Amino acid sequence: MDPASQDINLNSPNKGLLSDTMTDVPVDTGTARTSIPEGLTEAEEEELRSELTKVEEEIVTLRQVLAAKERHCGELKRKLGLTPLDGLKQNLSKSWHDVQVSNAYVKTSEKLGEWNEKVTQSDLYKKTQETLSQAGQKTSAALSNVGSAISRKLGDMRNSATFKSFEDRVGTIKSKVVGGRENGSDNLPSPTGSSDKPLQDHAPF
Repeated sequence: MDPASQDINLNSPNKGLLSDTMTDVPVDTGTARTSIPEGLTEAEEEELRSELTKVEEEIVTLRQVLAAKERHCGELKRKLGLTPLDGLKQNLSKSWHDVQVSNAYVKTSEKLGEWNEKVTQSDLYKKTQETLSQAGQKTSAALSNVGSAISRKLGDMRNSATFKSFEDRVGTIKSKVVGGRENGSDNLPSPTGSSDKPLQDHAPF
């Protein structure tokens, strides 16, 4: 079995040790170092380097353990029928909930509420609101005046002599058309101006 795929027990006495495949890699024992960092004795430097080596080995071990746990988690989700989309939705929902209950979000919401209240209570906001209200009233009044002026102009035009003459002509034509139909004739008066006598049939030759 591949050593990288084995589950690693953190309580194992061999934790932190590299696999057998890594034993042939040469390890730098510090022969390339030039000088001891300022403020440290040689013993302190050796102790720090030893601790650094242990921490790096633990990091490698933890990464291997994490990879094994992630594989195991993926297998469990696959057996339960959970898709990556379900996991994404759950993560997003949890993240949004965490954001909403976070101190930064709560403080920001409170601060925005305070700013909104200050803005709406400020003199500048009230003056702007009054100015807009007055502008709206003036616009309504102007439109009303325009409507009245148009109605007045139409009334004046209707009372003018030209309009009355046109109205009389329309009335005359209408009375002739209606009068002709009431007398039982659908024809308009003859354009030749002849009398109402019906036309005589032509005499035979």
